[in-house]
Amino acid sequence: MSVETGRLAPEAVRTMFDRVAPVYDAMNVVMTAGLDGGWRAETARAVVRPGDRVLDVCCGTGDLALAALGAGGRVTAVDFSDRMLERARRKSAEVEWMHADALALPFEAAAFDAVTIGFGLRNVEDVDRGLAELRRVLRPGGRVGVLDVTQPRGLLRHFYALWFDRLIPLLGHAIPGGAAYTYLPASVRRFPAAPVLAERLRSAGFEDVRYRRFAGGIVALHTGTAA
Repeated sequence: MSVETGRLAPEAVRTMFDRVAPVYDAMNVVMTAGLDGGWRAETARAVVRPGDRVLDVCCGTGDLALAALGAGGRVTAVDFSDRMLERARRKSAEVEWMHADALALPFEAAAFDAVTIGFGLRNVEDVDRGLAELRRVLRPGGRVGVLDVTQPRGLLRHFYALWFDRLIPLLGHAIPGGAAYTYLPASVRRFPAAPVLAERLRSAGFEDVRYRRFAGGIVALHTGTAA
């Protein structure tokens, strides 16, 4: 399907992120004015305790996995883009990097103390199935952290529309794999708004679900505990 719909087949998503891997880190800095590292660090602080077995899903080039490592976790990180994993492996030998699909994680139930996913859930073909997999691999009482772009409120909606719907796709046309940055605004529009995602986390088997917004509401961190 077209990137404008925000719906792509899994293989198309994989191909898109393979292509964008060389510029992924640089584009994250540009798109977030360098704030994305702080959001990842805050995600790790919210859910990772020293000594935890941590799984980072849709790890991309590995920055959230590294934040979890810095918080004291023993980290396994998975992605289904080999090119993203190639970049991630260059950043740390302490993380166990693995090729895996977020909808069919190759781990036993209750294998981890904490699970994180940063800017990846909206790219999963079935959000509810993805949340169910996160819950399955968490032990009871384990913690989840979901960091992603969300739909802003109030006056910031106008800036958001200009930045994400116009400027980012325009910039994307000038770089390798630029289709990913046309796909970005469409994927955010179809992604559940923050309150709705909180309810879907509860339906997936998480309790004490909370969320907080960053960057004036453009990004949200959802946390919860496996029931």
